[in-house]
Amino acid sequence: MIARRTLLGLTAGALLLGGASALAASLYIDAKALVGQVMLEHAFAQTLETGAPVKPWSWADTWPVARVSAPMQGESAIVLAGAFGEAMAWGPGHMAGTPRPGARGMAMIAAHRDTHFAFLKDVTPGDPITVTNADGTAHHFTVTGTKIVRWDQSGLDPHTEGQKLALITCYPFDARTQGPLRYVVLAEKTDALQASGPAPALASLTPDPVSPEAMRTN
Repeated sequence: MIARRTLLGLTAGALLLGGASALAASLYIDAKALVGQVMLEHAFAQTLETGAPVKPWSWADTWPVARVSAPMQGESAIVLAGAFGEAMAWGPGHMAGTPRPGARGMAMIAAHRDTHFAFLKDVTPGDPITVTNADGTAHHFTVTGTKIVRWDQSGLDPHTEGQKLALITCYPFDARTQGPLRYVVLAEKTDALQASGPAPALASLTPDPVSPEAMRTN
């Protein structure tokens, strides 16, 4: 009986420590994302002032290229060059091989579902999204829809017609581990959308020319 109680006590202790460890890890990730954005805001402000890329810290292998804002959700984040692991620990990343936001084609920005892009689950068609590039130009987009795709079968084409934007994160939002699914918010530049009328159906998207490896890290 005593042995059983001891075992139960050890098990409970292990679970408690495991939960505390998981909580600490989660808090560390959240704190890193928050502190990183403060430093990125400073670097982005310098970029806007000087017109030259400014690294947020001396050893950084990336730099701010834009700010993405979702006014309906009250969210804003500095976007870094490249959607790779280290960069995305600090903020959203602009996927290499896709155009700058506001340019012809589909710009793609990816971020983690539990930090900077957690708000994507609350975005709905018609919501505004604003992206301010490093040259200070602000581009206004309107959300046209959302979809769930596999990372290796996204159907996203950076060379599509028009001026479009895709915000990408992992899915489901409450999952504890990374899976094959990605949640995509699609938007089109507002003035172009108003001039052309309703956006084409999602089924009209062309086969995926985006590197699947780029989608894997989100």
